[in-house]
Amino acid sequence: MQHSRLAPLDFSGIFALCAILVVFFSSTPLRAQPADEPALPLLFDSRERLAKPDLSSIVRLRFLTSVDFPPFNFTDQTGKLAGFHIDLAREICSELDIAEKCQIQALPFADLESALAASQGDAVIAGVAVTPELRKNFAFSRAFLMLPARFVLNSKAPAATTAASLAGRPVGVVGNTVHETMLKTFFPAVKPVSFEDRNDMLTALKEGRVDAAFADGLQLSFWVSSPASEKCCTLFDGPYMSERFLGEGMTIMLRQKDDVLTAAIDHALAALSRNGRLQEIYLRYFPNGLY
Repeated sequence: MQHSRLAPLDFSGIFALCAILVVFFSSTPLRAQPADEPALPLLFDSRERLAKPDLSSIVRLRFLTSVDFPPFNFTDQTGKLAGFHIDLAREICSELDIAEKCQIQALPFADLESALAASQGDAVIAGVAVTPELRKNFAFSRAFLMLPARFVLNSKAPAATTAASLAGRPVGVVGNTVHETMLKTFFPAVKPVSFEDRNDMLTALKEGRVDAAFADGLQLSFWVSSPASEKCCTLFDGPYMSERFLGEGMTIMLRQKDDVLTAAIDHALAALSRNGRLQEIYLRYFPNGLY
């Protein structure tokens, strides 16, 4: 069975930016966070303390990933694995005091599930969508990142400060997607205009045929800061999160029998969230913020 990546999100448009993103992230240093930079929403209760399992007997921890999902995982200009997931995997190993036992291997995305099931690796960190079907055979860590939906507004359109300001106005959305359903469900006062694909929607937005568009915040955050947008538009209002429409978020997939390792990874993720290191990695790969 072939699983999906962050289903049911549509990532078809982002792959056109792969070459640009690889160059950008390969040359962007980790930055300190100015006070006015957007923070990563905390998914762990600051008062929660997850026990740190003893991993002293572990021989190695093998993370499996892919290389076709920038900025989460890709190969940089030197051919080395890079990305948000790669840095996070290394930080998890450091937090668990097993950095010297940590390995990261890239495989085709379609092979990750079977490789994990066959014990060719111990954990998959590649944006695998959590589904009831997968939960029958695999365990998942706590979520460490949510991918929100966002509005983007044409700067020449009448001013809008919140989604309520868009009542009765044309808002572009890709047809037959979760974002179209989400837009109609949560914002029934807007006038949805469906497009066949993301490029058509963004072209209409630039040309002013719609005042705003509603889509995946990851794609929109990169688009508004790229040459393709021609500085036409800005993100506004939101972010909007919905497990019902957008899934459980970014997690790490493990074998069900590895409950100690799953608990250890949850401990590490909680610690990285509390000590700010998760935020630092987030800002490196999402300098414009998703939220």
